[in-house]
Amino acid sequence: MKKKILSLLLVCTMAASMAACGGNDNGGKVDPEVKKAAADFENGKFKETKHIVVEIYDRGNDGGSDPENNMYTDYIKKGMLEDHNVDVTFKKVPRWTEVEEINNLLAANTAPDVCVTYSYPTIQTYANMGGVIDLAPYVETYKSDLPNLWNWLGDTNINWDKDPKTGTLWCVEAKLAVSNRVITFVRQDWLDKLGMKAPTTKDEFEKMLVAFKDNTDTLLGADASRMIPYSVSYDVGWRAATLIESFLDPKMSDKEYYINGFDDRKLTENGTKEGVRLLNKWYNMGLMWNDFAQYGSGDTTEDDMMKAGFVGAFTHNWDYPYRNGDDSINANLQRNVGKDAKFVAIDPFEDKNGTHTKFVSGPIDRKVFFPSTNKEPLASLLYLDWISAPEHIQYLQIGDEGVTHDVTADGAIQVKTATGNAIMNSGMNIDYTITVNGLKLTSEELTNKSRALNYPGIPAEDVMNSHKIANTDLRIGKNVNVGAIAAEEGVGDTLSQLRDTVYDKAVVASVADFDKVWDAELKNYLSSGGQAIIDERTEKWKEFFGDSDTLK
Repeated sequence: MKKKILSLLLVCTMAASMAACGGNDNGGKVDPEVKKAAADFENGKFKETKHIVVEIYDRGNDGGSDPENNMYTDYIKKGMLEDHNVDVTFKKVPRWTEVEEINNLLAANTAPDVCVTYSYPTIQTYANMGGVIDLAPYVETYKSDLPNLWNWLGDTNINWDKDPKTGTLWCVEAKLAVSNRVITFVRQDWLDKLGMKAPTTKDEFEKMLVAFKDNTDTLLGADASRMIPYSVSYDVGWRAATLIESFLDPKMSDKEYYINGFDDRKLTENGTKEGVRLLNKWYNMGLMWNDFAQYGSGDTTEDDMMKAGFVGAFTHNWDYPYRNGDDSINANLQRNVGKDAKFVAIDPFEDKNGTHTKFVSGPIDRKVFFPSTNKEPLASLLYLDWISAPEHIQYLQIGDEGVTHDVTADGAIQVKTATGNAIMNSGMNIDYTITVNGLKLTSEELTNKSRALNYPGIPAEDVMNSHKIANTDLRIGKNVNVGAIAAEEGVGDTLSQLRDTVYDKAVVASVADFDKVWDAELKNYLSSGGQAIIDERTEKWKEFFGDSDTLK
C-alpha cells in the first residue's frame, strides 16, 4: 500500500510539473531543437557521441548473467558506438513488478530513454500528462535512417497504436515472430506406467487426472502425499487459458471479442465462467495444486515441484518445460526421476465445434516508448533500428558458434548450454531483442530447420509437437483502432490484480458457493473500472463501425 501511495504522490508531482512546463504537445511536428540536435548526424553516424539509457528486464535468475553487463550487452554497446557513435547504458527493471517499477521511474522523471512494457494503459496515462514522446513525427521524419525497423515491424506494428483522430503515436509494438501462446503438458512416463493414451477431450483429461490421483503410490511411491495431478498458478487466466477459452464461442463476432477483450485473460468474455466452473470442480475433487493462489509472480515453488517430479500436468507457455538448458524442467526431471521422465505437449480441450481454438493476439508483443525526459529520440530510434537488423537479431538469439551454439551438417543452428556471461536470462534473449519475440534467424529456411534445435537436451520431435499444437485452430486477433480508451487509463494494474482475485477465489470456492463467489468478485471488478471500459469500448465501436459486428 505504501508503494502505491508513493507512486500516486509522484504521479501528482509529475502532473503538476508537466502542467507548468506545458507538457509535450508538439502539435505533431518535430521539435526544432531535435532537428538542430540531429544536425551533426551524417551518413548514419553522429559526429558527437550521444548517450542513451535502455531498460532491460531483471528476471532474478539463479546463476544467470548480469542483465546490465554480459556478452550480449557488450555486443550491443560496441556495435552502437561503432555504427552510430551512440553510447548505450542498460538499466535493469524487475520483470515481475515491471509495471509498478516503470510507474515509479516515470513519475520520478528517472525512466530510461528507451522503455519497454506490456502495459499500454501505463503509457497512455503518462502520455496524457505530457510524460511520453509522440513518436509519429520522428518515425516518419527519420524513416530513411531506420530501414531495419521499418522492414521488420512495417507500418502494421509501427503504427498499430496511432490515434485515428489525433495522429499521436505513444509507442511502437514489437512483433511476434511466431504466434505460439500456451498449451498443456503431461508426464509421458506417467501415462506409460498407467497404460493410458494422451487425452484429446476435457472428459478424457479429467479421467486422466483422476487416474493420477488414484495411483499416487504407483507414480510417486514415498512421495505420494506430494502428488499434484494438475497445476496452475495464481494467474489462472493465463495458465488455464486454453481450457477456459474452449468454453468461448470460436465464431464470436469481432465486436463481442473486442468489447470484452481489453483483458487478455478473457475474464469478461461469454463462456469464461463455465470454464472456471470446471476448474472449481477439479479443485474440489483434489485434482489441482491446493495452494496455487498463495504464490505470486516470480516465485519458483511450482517450477521446483515440476522439476522434482510431483506434477502430472500443467498448462503454460508453449515451450515452458524445455527452456533454460540444463536447468529446464525436463532436464531436472530426468536427473531427479529417470531418463524416461518428461513432459510432452497435448491438445485436450475441445470447443463446442470439436476443434481446439486458440485465441492469440495480433502480431504485437511488448510496447516500446520514449519518456519525455529522453533528450536523444533519434539516437534511441537508431538503437531500435540497430537491434532490428537481421544479423543482430540472429547474434542476440544464438550468440557465438562453439560457445552458445553449434552448426549442424545441414547448416541448422543447434543451441548449447551456456555459462557465465554468455548465459541468456530469457528465452532467445527476448529481453535484448525488444522488437522481436520468437526465433528469427537471417532466413526463414534457417529459422524453420533450427527451431527444434533451440533447446539443449530436448528431443527435436518434442519441440516440433509443441509447435504444431500451438498453431492448431488459431484465431488471430485484429487491430481495432479506435483511439485511446479513457476508462483504461490508470487502472490497468489495479484491474489485473482484481482479475486474478476473481479467478483465484472462484476456483477455490466450494462447489455450492461457486456462483455466489464468482458473481460477487466479478461485480467488484466491474464496479472498479471494468464496466466503464466495456461501456466506452461499446461506444467507440459504434462510433467507428456503426451496427456492424465484423471488422472489414
